[in-house]
Amino acid sequence: MDEHPLADRLRAKRESFDRIPVIDLAGLINGTDKPGVARAVNHALRTSGFMYVKNHGIDAAFVASVFDVTRAFFDLPLDDKMALHISNSGPALRGYIEVFSENTDPEKTKDLKECFDIGPERTEVSPFFGPNPWPAALPDFAMLTYAYHQKMVGLAQVMLRGIALSLDLPEGYFEDKTRNPISIQRMLHYPPQDRVLDESVMGIGAHTDYGNLTILAQDDVGGLQVMNRDGFWVEAPPIPETFVINIGDLIQRLTNGVYLANLHRVINVTGRERYSIPFFLDADYDAVFAPLDSCITADNPSAYAPVTCGEHKFSRYKSGYANLAGTGV
Repeated sequence: MDEHPLADRLRAKRESFDRIPVIDLAGLINGTDKPGVARAVNHALRTSGFMYVKNHGIDAAFVASVFDVTRAFFDLPLDDKMALHISNSGPALRGYIEVFSENTDPEKTKDLKECFDIGPERTEVSPFFGPNPWPAALPDFAMLTYAYHQKMVGLAQVMLRGIALSLDLPEGYFEDKTRNPISIQRMLHYPPQDRVLDESVMGIGAHTDYGNLTILAQDDVGGLQVMNRDGFWVEAPPIPETFVINIGDLIQRLTNGVYLANLHRVINVTGRERYSIPFFLDADYDAVFAPLDSCITADNPSAYAPVTCGEHKFSRYKSGYANLAGTGV
């Protein structure tokens, strides 16, 4: 395989990998082996920035029902979906995003995907907060997808406790940064491509995620790829009854690069429609992230200035949405 041109950012003193580790969360959730889970999380986030998790406590039948309504939504006529377009939601950024409208690596790649985003239900509109638009034609959609959002908030809180322990921090370290966190529940549809000759069009271009962490449910189609230290793409195939979890820019900033917010992309050349359901848990809008003292050393001097979660996230959104260019936070 050809080396990715962004590979230089991964050439730290970091162990490479050829597969994503699977971590059993039972010992963290039931309290029987928190140190063991924390060690596994530490290794995963130092190397790949990604992990599969099993025994996470989310019922597989419930996840399947959310995939069912996700498929049903994307099967709606385009006019019905466009009536719920994200541009109608103002700075709340909720609703439908058509193919090629959001591009995560816009200098290089057009994203062959369509999305639907929801978040915490609020009556007033502010950046990343507001009411969710719902498709009237699918009466179960709102109930199931919002219930899923709430379950993911709980699982994300479990994972943040594990990440805190993995850094030898108090288990509740993230609580005062996530009292009213920005969160996005996204439903995704990737149409198939016959082949990918270059990086100009693919499911989603190479990118890092923006916030604290991502919890991804995949269908059985596959296509997710994660970059290793040597600059090559490693497949992250679906594993039944697991989620894929990765960290975003804020955790990399917090750890001064000790933990890796890793490049990943999706290429769907299976000939099948691919659906996935990522959940993004960030932090409170005004929560400040700067390197921990414990992650600053003579060999690893501080590399990041303090930034608020909202400031960072909105700046990343502006790079991917043409209609946000020139707008403020």
